Amino acid sequence: MSPNLLALLPEIILTVGGVLIMVAEPCLTPGGSRKPLGWLAILATLAAGAASIFQLGFTKSAAIFAFYGTIQVDPFSIFFHLLIAAIVLCSLLGSLDYFEGATNHAGEYFALVLFGAVGMMFMTSATELLMVFVGLEISSISTYIMAGFRKGQATSAESAIKYFLLGSFATAFFLYGIALAFGATGSTSIHAIAAGLAGTSTPTLAIAALTLIIIGLGFKVSAAPFHVWTPDVYQGAPAPVVGLMSTAPKAAAFAVLLRITYSAFGSMEARWTILLWILAALSMTVGNLGALLQTNVKRMLAYSSIANAGYLLVAFTASADRGIAAAAFYTATYAAMNVGAFAVITQVGGFNESTRTLADYTGLALRRPVLGALLSFFLLSMIGIPFTGGFFGKFYVFTATIHSGNVWLAVVGLLNSGVACFYYLRLIAALYTRRETAETSPVTSISFPAGLGLAATALATLMLGVLPGQILHLAGRASWSITSPSAARIGAAAETASR
Repeated sequence: MSPNLLALLPEIILTVGGVLIMVAEPCLTPGGSRKPLGWLAILATLAAGAASIFQLGFTKSAAIFAFYGTIQVDPFSIFFHLLIAAIVLCSLLGSLDYFEGATNHAGEYFALVLFGAVGMMFMTSATELLMVFVGLEISSISTYIMAGFRKGQATSAESAIKYFLLGSFATAFFLYGIALAFGATGSTSIHAIAAGLAGTSTPTLAIAALTLIIIGLGFKVSAAPFHVWTPDVYQGAPAPVVGLMSTAPKAAAFAVLLRITYSAFGSMEARWTILLWILAALSMTVGNLGALLQTNVKRMLAYSSIANAGYLLVAFTASADRGIAAAAFYTATYAAMNVGAFAVITQVGGFNESTRTLADYTGLALRRPVLGALLSFFLLSMIGIPFTGGFFGKFYVFTATIHSGNVWLAVVGLLNSGVACFYYLRLIAALYTRRETAETSPVTSISFPAGLGLAATALATLMLGVLPGQILHLAGRASWSITSPSAARIGAAAETASR
């Protein structure tokens, strides 16, 4: 098989799946069910995941380089490919019935999810900053549209506009950073930048380039102080879209940030570590303190997402071998529990999302015990209770940064984890508090696809806390593929040959 075809096999499968959905959608009966298109999207996602596993067998001894060294498929990119495919799969299962009968454009949603996943996967395997930008735009445009998918509601349109305007603004920072990196090193290739920094005569320009790149990606991961869009967008966007956009695009953006910092700008680690130290502490503090003031559950989880971005940034202050593995593992645990929490919110609120505030969730576990128990489990994992993925995720992140000498940042993180207990436990207490008035809304059953998605996220959250060994092994391999000197040499050679 051609290296170019092999390297982009998952992206090709998802693209074909999205195009087939767009072609098939007009052929269906107007006003009829669009579930077959959802199942086609699920099938394409499963095939893309299988293709990523197939790629893993070719990367045991060396990475796959394609398109003149601009694409690098290695255990690092495959780890995030599998993670993104899993997030998309669970999100599709949870939203298969969400748009049924509520909109005439459900087919477009399934296609947009696949196209967004193409951009996210492309970002994780690109070693050329301009290629990263292309993947970032593919992902962003899809999520901008999905954020406003409930077209008849003003809050949905507001969230889409805010997301689009601020996202475009952040993209400009990223592009300016790429331009300055080219000015400092003469290349936009990650491997060539790493080699060029050793002999650059303009180190200040390189520092400015990295700073602008971090600002651009900081928006995508909703790190403070680039988080202002997050609460409003999460509140107005459809719940299944929030579950997707709060995890998969963040995973892709963190993958890019890991590659850029540790691989391209590894020689400047002492400088960018200070910047990320500040962003991590600020994100954890702003996120947790902001969540304390919220009564809207989606806004509370939005601020929680900001705090979790801070926890993940803590891993960037550790040494490369520990930090990359810890960041990859925490990304997986955060994805499992956050997608699961928003899957529960999707089932509880429905398309109109009538259940919004803490008062609306009061007594939920007494009316719908399964959903109440699942939401409580995901919230306990976010707190970091032992035997959940959230506990081991925070444990590995804080351990990695302590071993690297950043004890005070770990202390800030632990204190913030204590603050987070309050608002998570407040929601759990509301779930098991009996309402003063009788509940009149009907209790609907959970569909099989939604139940399957909920079960998958709950099982993943549990297994990551009880038996994390396999994911830790994959995370370790991902770390090695970034820090290995041989990978950098081969990548630089591929870049030179392309010239």
